[in-house]
Amino acid sequence: MPNQHKALNQTLGAPAPTLPARAGVGLKPEHFQEILASQPDLGFFEVHAENYMVPGGPFHHYLSAIRERYALSIHGVGLSIGADAPLDVDHLDALAVLLARYQPQSFSEHLAWSTHSDVFLNDLLPLPYNTATLQRVCDHIDQVQSHLGRRMLLENPATYVEFAASTWDETTFLSEVLRRTGCGLLLDVNNIYVSSINHQRDAHAVIRALPLAQVGEIHLAGFAQQADANGDLLLIDSHGAPVAQAVWDLYVFTLGLTGPVATLLERDNDIPPWPVLLAEAGVAERQLCALRPRDEWSGQKVAA
Repeated sequence: MPNQHKALNQTLGAPAPTLPARAGVGLKPEHFQEILASQPDLGFFEVHAENYMVPGGPFHHYLSAIRERYALSIHGVGLSIGADAPLDVDHLDALAVLLARYQPQSFSEHLAWSTHSDVFLNDLLPLPYNTATLQRVCDHIDQVQSHLGRRMLLENPATYVEFAASTWDETTFLSEVLRRTGCGLLLDVNNIYVSSINHQRDAHAVIRALPLAQVGEIHLAGFAQQADANGDLLLIDSHGAPVAQAVWDLYVFTLGLTGPVATLLERDNDIPPWPVLLAEAGVAERQLCALRPRDEWSGQKVAA
């Protein structure tokens, strides 16, 4: 490990409390009032950081009330960790304020880029996996962790193209980033499945090759199906559909290797009614309960 990364890791201080190894749901304004009224038996909620980077307003009102009752994960979508440019310090400052306000059990970002010069692209774009990218990503993660004073989780991406310039495979690249920076892994099982289908890889082999001891959270979501220019199947990480059975199967396989890990059900498009989303979270909760000793169960009814 390079000395500068090792020295930084030793200055981060005590890690924040971890998320409970239960099912959670992405918090959406459509469900604010129903959640507060019903107080569902869930492990945690997750929000996108950029939706809360304002001093006040109704989003903060509801999140503050929900945070009093539940663990919280804050998930960034705009840091542009992989960009070939310095990180936005104003963005980091706003993140630091948000994290100080809510003290979440987890903060995460993506292995992707979304900015170029002064242009912001509303997408999470892929990276070439080579030595130059590795150094840049590690430097940026070091800066984030130092600025925020806490360990972050890095999410594996869903990809649709691969770069001829890549000299590392994704799992080796991710493993080296985690080793050098000390950050954890947010394992998106849906992204593994989507990328594996798109690039004709064995999703189970990809899971086994990852540094699973560093997984701090799992994401599950739905995908959309299209065809590429050759007419071959192309999966899109849409977050707009129920979790596919193949992804549930891969999730069960993953839990067999990791043990119980906090698991988020993501739905960012075509948001269903709250009972539908809660029932889907219940599927993940039952898988987690099957792995936990009975005395660790909440004792409350799991969503049906």
